[in-house]
Amino acid sequence: MTGPAGGDIVFAGSIPALYDRYLGPLLFAPYARELGERLADLKAGAVLETAAGTGIVTEVLVDKLPAGVEIVATDLNQAMVDHAAAKPALARAMLRQADALTLPFEAGRFDAVVCQFGAMFFPDRVAGYREARRVLKPGGRFLFAIWDSLDRNPMTRCVVDAMARRFPTDPPRFLARTPHGHSDRRTIRRELAEAGYGTVELNIVSLSSRADSPRDAAIGLCQGTPMRGEIEARATGPNGLQAATEAAAAALAAEYGNGPIEAPMQALVVVASG
Repeated sequence: MTGPAGGDIVFAGSIPALYDRYLGPLLFAPYARELGERLADLKAGAVLETAAGTGIVTEVLVDKLPAGVEIVATDLNQAMVDHAAAKPALARAMLRQADALTLPFEAGRFDAVVCQFGAMFFPDRVAGYREARRVLKPGGRFLFAIWDSLDRNPMTRCVVDAMARRFPTDPPRFLARTPHGHSDRRTIRRELAEAGYGTVELNIVSLSSRADSPRDAAIGLCQGTPMRGEIEARATGPNGLQAATEAAAAALAAEYGNGPIEAPMQALVVVASG
């Protein structure tokens, strides 16, 4: 793929490690626990996770689901799968590279499909939703989370605004365009209906985003996401990425202080079936 959308789905190089270390506790672990709780009633069968990233949700599934439940976790990016596979806690799970739009599994294979903050990256969300439905058993559920708008996620918004000030003629737009660009409720319901789901439950879930310091949050958002490439393409000098990260950290410190920081964050947790 080419253009912004193509770059938005590439998580490679040092991004997986930074994503896991900094964005995991900042953004993803709280919602991983939320999704895990919603699947805790499974006592047997199989669960598929798509867009599993570095295995943050997978770790929760391994912890919460009994040994009788098979856990399969996939991601489009081999580098993310490799990072997850190196975690001893995930030895029980089957980890493999796979495209969520063309899953390498037979129809009716899984009791549940879970996807945390991955659907926004699908180049064709209806196709991705339809593929999840194809591999579900009759009566199975598709559980996924999508970030709400930037206005509902002020810590991320603070960094986006800081980058807009630093690069005013061509601001990096990854975070606004993709993670936080697909939260329209009517669109979500329409796309799921087009994919064949008869029942859709949409839940607004507000949790707390925490980091040990403004700099930790800035590293995660600026260097642990594809926004890194956008910054590097715009920054001048050998330390451009680091300077942009420090600008983001300063903006966060001005808003939240220099010690451990905390802010609300909001996502949509969707359960579809039928």
